[in-house]
Amino acid sequence: MNELSDNSYNLGLGRSEPKLKLWSSAGLMLTYKCPASCEFCYYNCGPDKGGLMPIDMGIRAWQSLIDLAGDRARVHITGGEPFLYFDHLLELARQARKLGLGGFDTVETNGFWATDRTVVAERLGLLDEAGMGRLKVSWDPFHAEFIDIECVKTLVEVGREALGPDRVLVRWEKYLEEDAELGHIKDGESGPVWDGDRDELYRLAAKDYPCRFTGRASGAIAGLFADKGMDFLCKNACDSEFLSAKGVHIDPYGNVFSGVCSGIVVGNIAETDLESMWRGFDPGRMEVIGELFRSGPAGLLSEVVGLGFDKKARYADKCHLCSEVRQFFFDNGRYKSIIGPPEYYRRI
Repeated sequence: MNELSDNSYNLGLGRSEPKLKLWSSAGLMLTYKCPASCEFCYYNCGPDKGGLMPIDMGIRAWQSLIDLAGDRARVHITGGEPFLYFDHLLELARQARKLGLGGFDTVETNGFWATDRTVVAERLGLLDEAGMGRLKVSWDPFHAEFIDIECVKTLVEVGREALGPDRVLVRWEKYLEEDAELGHIKDGESGPVWDGDRDELYRLAAKDYPCRFTGRASGAIAGLFADKGMDFLCKNACDSEFLSAKGVHIDPYGNVFSGVCSGIVVGNIAETDLESMWRGFDPGRMEVIGELFRSGPAGLLSEVVGLGFDKKARYADKCHLCSEVRQFFFDNGRYKSIIGPPEYYRRI
């Protein structure tokens, strides 16, 4: 396993200075495709998005994480919605197990597929045999716009019977236990619709469980919480976000994102293994990332305002501002190796 001193940024720092953490977890994003287009989605996933991580890329990323972090390495599967490609998901799990890499720590799903108890039990049994640790079910007012609550209830019930209660997590279970919280969502001809103030439902949900205002969440939801001016945002650098990130997310095209900073590419697993990537990662010396590291997204404004960027008076937080500046970069073809991939920034 690598030591902190093996990283180029950490090399030469004093004992008390904050250091770049070792990446010990990786979220493999099987796809950007998802049957839902939740307003809070950090990766801007949806039915019209695509991508499917090749098995060999997933194995390479997994092995690379073990080379980097040793026994501390943990891999979880996310998306998009990985159960859209269940056979592919299962094959990745089986190959990793066969090669001695271990099992998925967690597999995430919105439960859209859980319409039949027999199918649910069969699929979870196969994943269990392939080494899955836990199942994580996403459920909240945002998912309720697209996903039938009865599917979620079926998945959770059967899952806890098959795997045990401690191995099925619900994010956020409050909304599953208290149907009244979603009482003004009714079935319409084309799916669930709101009988009341949709924005108010979003406000309540985001206050209960705060969102990160990036991806699609930098749109409608962020606008509901935009109360911070530049005097506040100018004091918010992103050094701690990069230094304290203990893991990465890897999208179906191999793009690597540090921590939860979606849409900011720090490397590609198809070109560089995670161990080498982490060893050479010096955020202060990289284009765009360096400015974020030192000054936060407010530091990028001097470049974009003169080019036509529509700066708002207030933002929900620095992630909201960062998302809008990065969208501007993408729309104008700037920093293509860092601002990507198109799947993330494409507006559908």
